[in-house]
Formats: sequence, structure tokens, C-alpha cells
Amino acid sequence: MPLLSIVVPAYNEQDILEKTAAVISDTLSAADIRFEILFVNDGSRDGTWEKIQQAAKLNPRVRGISFSRNFGKESAILAGLSEAKGDCCAVIDCDLQQPPAAMVEMYHLWEQGYKVVNGVKSSRGKESALHRFAAKAFYAAMSAIVKIDMTKASDYKLLDREVVEVLLGMPERNYFFRALSEWVGYPSAAVEYDVAEREVGKSKWSTRALIKYAVTNITAFSSIPLNLITVLGGIVFLVAVVFGLIALIQYFSGTAVEGFTTVILLLLLIGSIIMVSLGIIGFYVSKIYEEIKQRPKFLIAARTDAAEKQAKEKEQK
Repeated sequence: MPLLSIVVPAYNEQDILEKTAAVISDTLSAADIRFEILFVNDGSRDGTWEKIQQAAKLNPRVRGISFSRNFGKESAILAGLSEAKGDCCAVIDCDLQQPPAAMVEMYHLWEQGYKVVNGVKSSRGKESALHRFAAKAFYAAMSAIVKIDMTKASDYKLLDREVVEVLLGMPERNYFFRALSEWVGYPSAAVEYDVAEREVGKSKWSTRALIKYAVTNITAFSSIPLNLITVLGGIVFLVAVVFGLIALIQYFSGTAVEGFTTVILLLLLIGSIIMVSLGIIGFYVSKIYEEIKQRPKFLIAARTDAAEKQAKEKEQK
């Protein structure tokens, strides 16, 4: 019988982790699906790792790994996929806002031959109008960049082992899981779900974190911001030509007057564009620098007993 690996990134989720393990386990057991649950502790500052260890002792199907520090959700997903043993792998958040019941339908679609099964949000739950607008704007931009509809994208997915190996083989450091899993292609299907209310705690995504996330992933997938510099340069050139012609006409007609305000405005405009352009170029250079260093995407500091045993078996093979 095929094995389904469930990767669960966890950052400061001590209050919900036990319930998450129990709900996922009960749901898949009731559906008669052979599975393992792999929790990835992403440098949590609370007792998340201790809760993972307890869950692993109570349930032999639960394993866990712990990072040496916080590396981010993308690295946690990647680490989970690299440690997973299943014939297919699902990724789900630890807060239970993504219903585990949808995973059963995803699994059955995988049995029908689909390599990528996406969890698609039919609703986004309770969000502020600003957050909803920002999310729509970001995914609209990403859809235009990668030429794939990502307006309802999420990390809730089920992937065939073949797709997992392709993703693990990608050497890039700026990893955007939900876009890369679409970019690779392969036969795909979708399962709709309603976002549940968060039972405990609050979202780890601040406005600042979301902006950084958006900028990082857009630049990782596209050179459009660099191309915008050329566009801005062309616009400034046209403005300069127009003002130059006006100045020449006024000079030769003898109507030229002092235009300190115009000069100052032009200098401010050109100076701002230059500084923004240098900032965009600098951001891309910093990303190139990160890629060239080839540092590990994550460092595993500890494993539960079951995970440690499987890691040793893997090394021996």
C-alpha cells in the first residue's frame, strides 16, 4: 500500500501541535490511508519541539526534525520533503486552518494519476480589507510573471514522489514552493476548501513580513523590476527632450525666464529615479550574492528517535 508523507512546518505552535497530530492521524486512519506525519520545528522559541517529541513517542507514525535556528517556512517545507519517505507527500500548515479532510480527496486524485494536487481556497476566511487587497495584488502579479494562475494559490498541496525529487534537485536558494510546484508542470488537479478560523494564537505573518515575502519571491521569479528601470529611463529621456525643446524655443524667441522651480523638480525626479533604480539593482545583486555563496538552505540540529533511525538507514544505503 502506498505511503503518504505529511509535512507540517511548525513555528511557535506548541498550543495546537498535539491536536494537529491527532486530527491528521484520525482523519487519515479513518480513510484507511497508510501515512506518516513529519513535523519540522522551524527554530521555535516556545515548547514546540518538546511537543513534537511527545507526539512522536505517543504515535509511531509521527516523526520530527528541528532546525538550529529559524530558517523560514520555505526551508521548513524543503527539509520536510527531503526527509519524507512517502510515495507522495502533502504539505499542510500546523494551525489547522487548512482542513486535513481535504487531504483524503487529494490522495484519491493522486491515485487516479495526478502528480500535483492543489488545495484551492474557496474563501480566505476573516481577513482585513487591506490584507485581502495586498494578497490579490501579489498573486495577480505572480500569475502574470510565471504565466500560471496563482490567484488562489497556497502551500496546501499533495505531490507525487517524482515531483518531489524534481523540486529537491533545484539548487536555488531563494525558494518559493507554491510557485515552483506549479512551474514544474505535470498533470494537476485541485481540491477546494474553506479556510477555518485559527483556534489558538495569531498569524505569524506581519505586514512587514508579507511585503518582504512578496518582494523576495517576485525578484526570484522575474527580472521585470530590472526592466522597469529601462522604462523609467525612457520616460525621463522623453521628459528631458520636451523640456529641452521648450527651453530652446523660449531662448530663441527671447521669452526665456528663470525656471528654478522647474529645474529643482526635474532634479528631484531624476535623482529619485536613479536612487530607486540603484536600490532595485542592489537587491538583485544581493540575491546573486546569496546564490553564489551556496550555503545550506537549512541546518537540522535534532531529530526524534524515529527520524534519527530513518536518517541513519538512509545514510547506510
